[in-house]
Amino acid sequence: MTAPAADSSTAPQQPGPDRPAPPLAGLRVLDLATLFAGPLAATMLGDFGAEVIKVEHPRRPDPSRGHGPAKDGVGLWWKLLGRNKRTITLDLATPGGRDLLLGLAAGADVIIENFRPGTLEKWGLGWDELSTANPRLVLTRVTGFGQFGPYSHRPGFGTLAEAMSGFAAVTGEPDGPPTLPPFGLADSIAALATAYAVMTALNGRAVTGRGQVVDLAIIEPILTVLGPGPLWYDQLGYVQPRTGNRSRNNAPRNTYRTADGSWLAVSTSAQSIAERVMCLVGRPELIEEPWFTTGSGRADHADLLDAAVGDWMARHTREEAMAAFEKAEAAVAPVYDIREVMTDPQYRALDTVTEVPDPELGPLRMQNVLFRLSETPGSIRWAGRPHGADTDTVLAELGLSRAEIAALRSAGAL
Repeated sequence: MTAPAADSSTAPQQPGPDRPAPPLAGLRVLDLATLFAGPLAATMLGDFGAEVIKVEHPRRPDPSRGHGPAKDGVGLWWKLLGRNKRTITLDLATPGGRDLLLGLAAGADVIIENFRPGTLEKWGLGWDELSTANPRLVLTRVTGFGQFGPYSHRPGFGTLAEAMSGFAAVTGEPDGPPTLPPFGLADSIAALATAYAVMTALNGRAVTGRGQVVDLAIIEPILTVLGPGPLWYDQLGYVQPRTGNRSRNNAPRNTYRTADGSWLAVSTSAQSIAERVMCLVGRPELIEEPWFTTGSGRADHADLLDAAVGDWMARHTREEAMAAFEKAEAAVAPVYDIREVMTDPQYRALDTVTEVPDPELGPLRMQNVLFRLSETPGSIRWAGRPHGADTDTVLAELGLSRAEIAALRSAGAL
C-alpha cells in the first residue's frame, strides 16, 4: 500500500478505472492538534482518503517532530504521524491567522484540536465563530480532562491518563511499583476513539444536516478498555490487584523462559485450551481438579499451573515448544522485540510494516494502514512532510495571491 513520494503540490491520488475512490475521499480535515492523540486520529482518517491539512505554529512546530530518534536531523516519529497530511503554518493568535483559519474552516468537514479549553475562544475561534463560518463543521476537541469539570484547565497528557484510569495501578509485579507503559498507550487509545467519534458525528450530520462538537477526554477511553473494574467495585467492592503477567481471570497465563533463553507467552482464556496445555506439559491429572473447571478457579492456583508449564518450557527450546503447542492447538506466541517484528512471516504476509518512499530520507518502513478493506482500501500516499511545506499551495487554493501570502508571512501570521 505504497505510493510515489509527494512534492510540494501533492494532492491525494485520483481514483481511476482500477482504483475506486477511497472511502473518505472528499472529506477535508484540519489537524490543529499536537502530541499525539489528535494528530494520530487525523492520520487514521488520512489513511483512508481524507484530505488532511496539518496546521502548525510558524515558530513552534508540532513537538512530535523532535520526539525520539532522528535521521539527518529529521524526526522519524513525525514521518509516521504526519503521513498523508499537507503541512501549513498559521499563527492563530494573530488576526491574519484567525481569518485564514475561518476561511479554511468554511470549506472543511472536521477540525481536530487539543488546546486547553477556552484557548480557541480567546482567539475568536470558538464554536460560535466556527459554526457560523460552516454550520456543517464537526469540531473535535481532544484534551486530557475534557471541556468542563474541576480538572478541565489542567495540562493533560497520556501519562496522566494511564495513572488516573487505574491502568498503572494494575500493571507491574505484585510487590513492585505501579508501572507506566514506555509508549503512548492512552494517547493511542484516545486516537482510535477520536477517529470513531469523528465518523459518528459525521453520520449524525448526514441525518440532521448540522455539525456538532465532539468532546473527548483522554482519561476516558483507556478506562473503557480496562474492562469491568467500575462494575466490580460498584457491586462487590473488588479492587483489582497487580498480578504481573498473570491474570485474575484465568491461568496459566504468563511468560515462560525456554531452554535456549527465549520467552514465550501462553494464554488459556478458553477452557479447552487450558486442558490442552495441561496434557501437553504432562500434567493431565490437574484437569480433574474441581477448581480447574473455571478461569477464576485456575487463577487461584496459578502457582501450581505456572510451575507445571514453566518446568516443561525450561526443558525445550523455543522452536521445540512452539511446534509442540501448535500441534496441540494451544495458544502460544514468542515475545518479540522490534527486530523480530520486522522479520516475522505473518506480519510480512499482511504487509503490516510496509515500505514508503520519501524524498527526504529515501525508502522508509513503517506501520501500514490499520485494517484492510476489500473494495476501497486505504493507502499511505506520502510520509510526514517538512514544516509548512504546503502553506503557499493551500493558501493559493483559498484564493490568496503571492503578494497577500508574502504580506501575511511578513506580519508573522505564517
